[in-house]
Amino acid sequence: MIARGYVPGDHPRPAAALAEMLGAGPFALVLLFATPEADLAALMQDVAFAGPVIGCTTAGEIAPSGYAEGGVLAVGLPASDFAAEILCIENLASLDREGLIDDLVRARASLAARRPDWPAEFAFQMVDGLSIREDELMAAMAVGLGPVPLCGGSAGDGTRFREAFVLHDGRALRDAAVLALVRGRGRVRVFNLDHLHPTDIRMVVTEADPAQRIVRRINAEPAAPEYARLLGKAPGDLDPFTFAAHPVVVRLGGRHHVRAIREVAPNGDLVFFAAIDEGLVLTLAEPDDLVSHLDRALQGLEGPADILACDCILRRMEAQSKQVTPALSEVLRRHRVVGFSTYGEQFNTLHVNQTMTAIAFYPAEAS
Repeated sequence: MIARGYVPGDHPRPAAALAEMLGAGPFALVLLFATPEADLAALMQDVAFAGPVIGCTTAGEIAPSGYAEGGVLAVGLPASDFAAEILCIENLASLDREGLIDDLVRARASLAARRPDWPAEFAFQMVDGLSIREDELMAAMAVGLGPVPLCGGSAGDGTRFREAFVLHDGRALRDAAVLALVRGRGRVRVFNLDHLHPTDIRMVVTEADPAQRIVRRINAEPAAPEYARLLGKAPGDLDPFTFAAHPVVVRLGGRHHVRAIREVAPNGDLVFFAAIDEGLVLTLAEPDDLVSHLDRALQGLEGPADILACDCILRRMEAQSKQVTPALSEVLRRHRVVGFSTYGEQFNTLHVNQTMTAIAFYPAEAS
């Protein structure tokens, strides 16, 4: 139903090769998920694709064969089944909330006028994952999107956390987001899953810098040593694999949502991937089996033709640490999942962590 192609990031002409894999088109939308090592200028300058192109850099790719790194994935939505309106939102640090709401309302109206007979409607977003602006962006979008379900991911930079880009109109942009509003002939389902369950171990954020997503003290103690103590570990043992295996969650709207830890700062502060504030009660969570949980969850979708996924980098790290990457890749391949590993996921009006947030596409005749 959707076209897919994957090439190494050092391919001499990646766009031309990917365009050949996708086919003649035309496409309502082409999505590119590129390793940060790729030559983004060369990738965006090659106008080989038969449709508008948006994309982002990744913390790893989900290729047709499963987890991959160091390449460029292209996903094409055929114009025979989809129609799209694209918005580029620049300067997130000084976001024009009212202007964004107006743009969203106009884009939705234009799309509805173009394809009033197509029932499926969804939004797909990519945002600079180092902008620290996802929560503010989602709050602004909630009004303009209305009931339209949204799936999104924060662009990555591998495990370096230096710079991440979104791609639009031949440009690689920082401090920006790109959004596609889409209508389709067949049914779609936007969903979100994680394999975590809360424990009885709780902690309170007693000092934080919310603007920078930094926690300085937990339970009135320096943050990293206190988190390590609760795990029964030494502070020097904390690393991204520890954070993936022992996340913390907050309860919002009747559900637990992960507030994933990105890194330990040199001074012992904890830097998070998502919004954090003083007074928050954090609960330590523990994972179920990653492979069997994902397989069960995707089987429960009852036969989509394709799935486009934004998958947190911490899920990939957990798979690596537990040496189940090949088994997880086989599940992804079998269920026809493609997409990218993210620094965070957007699900409807929320910015979340350590989830798979995705769109399942069903054949038009099954709608």
